[in-house]
Amino acid sequence: MARILVIEDDALMREMLQEMLEAARHEVILARCGRDGLECYRREAVHLVITDILMPGVEGIQIIMELKRDHPEVRIIAISGGGAVGPDTYLAMAREMGADRTLTKPFPMAQLLQAVNDLL
Repeated sequence: MARILVIEDDALMREMLQEMLEAARHEVILARCGRDGLECYRREAVHLVITDILMPGVEGIQIIMELKRDHPEVRIIAISGGGAVGPDTYLAMAREMGADRTLTKPFPMAQLLQAVNDLL
């Protein structure tokens, strides 16, 4: 069992991720925005971070950059459904900034769990 921080502004996606990860027997800490996610990471000992890319305020790219700068050992999965330029562009930027894995929304549960298992 691992402690996983999920940073996601969409309530339905956040709940779905929580259900999937808890069904796989992981402990999940939820953050509704990037700023809350960074604060949670500083307070909580976690094994893995899953972050959305496009969020109001502090976006996922900034989260990845800050976490990797201050904690290079942190494992990060970046997720995105797109935006004005599509998810591939955002996820490529996430990889360049240090994300260990990227997933395009919507993704199958098995794909998420495989990425989680690979990084733990």
